[in-house]
Amino acid sequence: MEIFDLIVIGGGPAGYLAAERAGHAGLKTMVIEKNEYGGVCLNEGCVPSKTFLNSAKVADYANHAAKYGVKVNGKATIDQKFVVERKNGVVKMLVSGIKAALKKNKVVMKSAVAFIEGKDGDGYVVKAGDEKFVGKRLLIATGSMPVVPPITGLKEGVASGYVMTNKEVLDLTELPKNLVVIGGGVIGLELTSYFSSVGVNVTVIEMLDKIAGPTEKEISAILQKSLERKGVKFNLGCKVTAVEKDGVVYEKDGKSEKVPADKVLLSIGRRAVSAGIGLENIGVNIERGAIVTDDKMQTNVANVYAAGDVNGKIMLAHTAYRESEVAINNMLGKKDIMRYNVIPSVIYTNPEVGSVGETEESAKAKGLDVKCVSIPMTYSGRYVAENTDLDGVCKLVINNKTNTLIGAHIIGSYAGEFIVAVSAMVDLEVDIENIKKLVFPHPTVCEIVREAIFQA
Repeated sequence: MEIFDLIVIGGGPAGYLAAERAGHAGLKTMVIEKNEYGGVCLNEGCVPSKTFLNSAKVADYANHAAKYGVKVNGKATIDQKFVVERKNGVVKMLVSGIKAALKKNKVVMKSAVAFIEGKDGDGYVVKAGDEKFVGKRLLIATGSMPVVPPITGLKEGVASGYVMTNKEVLDLTELPKNLVVIGGGVIGLELTSYFSSVGVNVTVIEMLDKIAGPTEKEISAILQKSLERKGVKFNLGCKVTAVEKDGVVYEKDGKSEKVPADKVLLSIGRRAVSAGIGLENIGVNIERGAIVTDDKMQTNVANVYAAGDVNGKIMLAHTAYRESEVAINNMLGKKDIMRYNVIPSVIYTNPEVGSVGETEESAKAKGLDVKCVSIPMTYSGRYVAENTDLDGVCKLVINNKTNTLIGAHIIGSYAGEFIVAVSAMVDLEVDIENIKKLVFPHPTVCEIVREAIFQA
């Protein structure tokens, strides 16, 4: 059996980047992927949905061009089939780029189902298709899959195509008249933003009393208001009890209601893919379906690491990227750890939401002495120049004891682009007085952070 320094199981963001970094460092590396390289993120998640959302943004601008002094004859319409074709082209190009990078770094790529058979003297035996290989080290990066709860009619709806997950919805070439979205989290909201912008009647059913999960309450309320202006209907604090062929049944305050639907989007979360790959054969600890890892991405088994959604920590592609780098650095003897408290998150709706660190609620729950400042995005000249709906907000959370920024929550144009700068401030624990000395280019939307710092 051929022996590798590292075998990576899974070719998504965590897997392919880990393999690329390992190969570049001189480790003899193999990556095994059963589907498409790039994983869920590139093929049926992050990137494809952004191609959709960009088309929606263009349509939004066209249909509201008069607000900016631009005359357009007639209403902009969407060519859904072309949108899907363009998405496929973008995905194909980026997948090719990943394979080229792996090849450049001398990584052996294997398209097969991987199964860990056990340990031998040289490392871990991994079966890939009809072949067997030995890895001195393993990195498990098998990702996640949509949660499908035991709701009456849901399983049958998925089988028939009436109910879609984020995978199927991104191949939808004909727009439904009425779409019901089960789940008001990030994925559900991004696709809600798209479909509402292109003329679909969208209803969101969410079990919690707010949308966008852990997003700061003030920010999520503004996002909801913005989507409602586009015609989206929200049923919050509701429990879905059945999916029928012509609609979704939900319960609230003991009363049953039904929303008509031509299609249903299921978006209530994802779960780690850890079963069926032989982890039990080497004794890897698993809790609630996710592989247990420490801050070095190590499992309880020597030379076995896990990165990305499979460890169930923060299911974001950029988290997976960083986790894979931490894992490889530790394999190479370089001290490195994950800091999950400074992972930024973005909701790519229109308007965008960018967040990092503590919210006001989470900070106070931890007993931290904080002060919060929330200012309208109208403090930014560029924001005012480019927007007509002026209800964006920048909210900062400051630790009074350390005089450092520990959280930022922004809704408005470009929030997803400049949240990285704020994340650096939080990560590096920059003193507020030093942030005041930073020079922001003018006019930019990111100047809102400086304005908020001075307001604080």
